[in-house]
Amino acid sequence: MNAGEESIPKQSPRNPLAFLRPSASHSAFSATILLMLSTLLSGVLGLVRTKYINYIFGAGPETDAYNAAFQLPDMVAYFLVGSVASISLVTILNRYRAQGDEEGGDRALSIVLNAMIVVLGAGILLAEIFAPLYTRIAFRGFGPREAALCTSLTRILLPAQIFFFIGGVVGSRLLVRKIFIYQAITPLIYNLGIILGAVFLHQRFGIYSLAIGVLAGVILGPAVLTGFGALRDGLRYYPILNIRHPAFLEWLRLTFPLMIGVSLVTADKWILSYFASNDTGGITRLMVAKTLFIAPMGILGQAAGAASLPFFSSLFSQNRQEEFAGAVNRAVSRVIAASLLLGAWMIALAAPIVDLFRGGSFTPQDAHDTAIYFTVFALSIAFWSAQGIYARAFYAAENTVTPATAGWIITLLSIPVYSLLFRNHGLIGLTIASDIGIAVQTLTLAFLLHRRRRVPLSGLEVGEFGRTLLAACFALGGAWATVRYVHLPHSHIADFIVIALGTVAWAAASALVLGLTGSQLLRQLRARL
Repeated sequence: MNAGEESIPKQSPRNPLAFLRPSASHSAFSATILLMLSTLLSGVLGLVRTKYINYIFGAGPETDAYNAAFQLPDMVAYFLVGSVASISLVTILNRYRAQGDEEGGDRALSIVLNAMIVVLGAGILLAEIFAPLYTRIAFRGFGPREAALCTSLTRILLPAQIFFFIGGVVGSRLLVRKIFIYQAITPLIYNLGIILGAVFLHQRFGIYSLAIGVLAGVILGPAVLTGFGALRDGLRYYPILNIRHPAFLEWLRLTFPLMIGVSLVTADKWILSYFASNDTGGITRLMVAKTLFIAPMGILGQAAGAASLPFFSSLFSQNRQEEFAGAVNRAVSRVIAASLLLGAWMIALAAPIVDLFRGGSFTPQDAHDTAIYFTVFALSIAFWSAQGIYARAFYAAENTVTPATAGWIITLLSIPVYSLLFRNHGLIGLTIASDIGIAVQTLTLAFLLHRRRRVPLSGLEVGEFGRTLLAACFALGGAWATVRYVHLPHSHIADFIVIALGTVAWAAASALVLGLTGSQLLRQLRARL
């Protein structure tokens, strides 16, 4: 969860809220805490959004079409700008900053931004034209009305990718300066846009209100707010279009493998949607389960991974190889240890957690099925959390080819597994295939880093994994017993009570076993806090 933070000045202990200042520069740990808080709040808003959408629209053809409508826009961004353009740009801007060439860095950023807006704009235009054809191919299980709705929603969502890209490129300048507050706030604005769109527009526009909210949230969050933060920090924009500039060519070299490479982390939802389109409501139930899974998982994996990249990049660019390897191993070890405990909580309390989203058009059967999918997804939380850090270790080492190549191979080999398990076990089979795929993806990245002598596997805290796994088993038993034997009238209030009691049992068992086994996890967290 932390990486190279010993080289970064700490915030003054006299003002514990100093890290919330817009201009605050963070250590890896304070950045992780900030992004964890952001992810927590964003996750809460995401859950409110999911609950509201479920209540109004349920799990049916309309919500299937809405969830599927994100796929083509995501693909356009993924294959034209690598989806995560800021990752490779951070490495380049770090070097300009180390050389004291702030003007050169801003010029490089502007050139990348201008050139790729032209490319992305052209790609979006083509996608608008061919959206009906794509929908027929990608979602063969959709009927004519569902396919037409999906196409219309897709066309509304496509322009959002330009604003996501602007936010990512401009935000990379803030990341280089260890300023994370804007990155922490933009997801909140995005979720609020969808919620407010549904609240105020659903009676007039129906399911289209959600797409309108998405577009408004993306413009105001990633684009406007991040742009304001970068300008406030001194960004100078240059209206230059020069595709032969060395910085653009370097960015293209680093990003091109991300453009043509497909990681299962991204492809998983595409594959799930393709097969689930044959089951009415299937896409929605799987996406609800994924949303509930990502909410707590993101607090660990996504926040730690996003916070670690600038520090990994800084250590590698200074040729501090031993510290780089140690930082990656510490981050992975702590994230996996915490994920084992969090996964136990999610599995034990899956039924009452998902039941909170029952109501309105989202039926008890929908909630029951979704809880099963959520449970299976939760089994893989440690792999999902760790792979983000391993991938960023490659990016920080200026190697995007290796993870992209591995991603293609793993994705292609996984598709038959998804197909086989779906034919034999339906939607549950898809969730099992997803777990298998992400496990293989994570282990492959770890092995490749080890083989290239970047991050030796011997540096992982294996003993800590054993202690936290034992604690997770006892915590799972305690929380599950609470759900099993506490009988209350079936209601959302009862769900909250069971979750609270189960959480107390889970926390007590975790702390007891961790203490008895001599685990360092709690001591490390207390020391950091």
